[in-house]
Amino acid sequence: MGLPLAAHQTDVQHQAGDTVTTKVPGTVLLTTSRIRTSTFHKKGFCVNNQNESALLEFEPDTAAPLARIDNYSTPPASRAQKIAMGTAVTVPFIGFIVAVVLTWQVGWMGWSYLAMIVGGWAITALGVTVGFHRLLAHRSFETYGWVRAFWMTMGALSVQGSPMVWCAVHRRHHERSDKQGDPHSPHGHNGGVWSIMKGFLHAHIGWLFTGFWSTPELRRYVPDLCNDRMLKLVDRFYYAWVAASLLAPALLGALIEQSWKGFFLGLLWGGLVRVFLTHHATWSINSVCHTFGTREYRSGDHSRNNFVCAMLTFGEGWHNNHHAFPTSARHGLRWWQIDGSWMVIRLMERLGLAWNIRLPAESALEAKRIK
Repeated sequence: MGLPLAAHQTDVQHQAGDTVTTKVPGTVLLTTSRIRTSTFHKKGFCVNNQNESALLEFEPDTAAPLARIDNYSTPPASRAQKIAMGTAVTVPFIGFIVAVVLTWQVGWMGWSYLAMIVGGWAITALGVTVGFHRLLAHRSFETYGWVRAFWMTMGALSVQGSPMVWCAVHRRHHERSDKQGDPHSPHGHNGGVWSIMKGFLHAHIGWLFTGFWSTPELRRYVPDLCNDRMLKLVDRFYYAWVAASLLAPALLGALIEQSWKGFFLGLLWGGLVRVFLTHHATWSINSVCHTFGTREYRSGDHSRNNFVCAMLTFGEGWHNNHHAFPTSARHGLRWWQIDGSWMVIRLMERLGLAWNIRLPAESALEAKRIK
């Protein structure tokens, strides 16, 4: 699939304000707009940001082994990690069951709690899709530091891991998508119905109990993020964000109801149920979107476009599109492919909050389109 960050770099120079299309060895054509010329330093290397069209653009059709990787085996997970992951998976699920039973027994809880679920789901899910995924992991666009910090914190409130670990695991996934070493592929479990089910469950939840989270290899996969002060701060105090994600709706519920009942209902609906729904919507990209759906582009793996998943994840379900063009800020590449995250990025651009937005050129789309 090609190498992660900084494996390929272009020597093409751009002037500020140019709209350019560059071709970098080992990548697809990308259109980059509104170039700003500044230089940033990272430990071990320095890169001009106007020359970053190659960064994190993996070539899916490359089948040759990568020289820098010497072990694709699944790392073991510690007991502490398994306990932590078990808690993160089961507690929201228990909360969801309690909410269903409570609704069945008592009835409608009120519009305020529905607003907590929908509002909390939307902002934290966008924190993952716009912030963790398109901004940090693939650097599909650039923005101001305070906007970057906002999306980082919203993503942390989704309770899906710290931004650095999330991005490291995700870049590893693109590097080895549906091959040995992919953290959450549903494939590679031999044939038969049971093996297919086992692979699907592994991709959805089982992989969380492997060592990919506890050994994310940050310096290898996210060297560009390791020296980001805000990211390091969010990473260091990640569990404080988890607590805030649950306590904020609980306190809001207490304020609305002026009682402990409101505290409990806020914690239940705005906290646990919201986390449960956001978790499984995100995890469906790993399982459902590598198993069910359609393929429009050559991507070198089993990624699929899935309409239902796209609607539940603000456009992430156009997964075949994404794997064919990883650094594209837009995943819904056809007019009818609704992509909520892209709409947010476009709005940010119109407000002057996003620039250097990366999109695949028309020639690249045609070159990879499955005839």
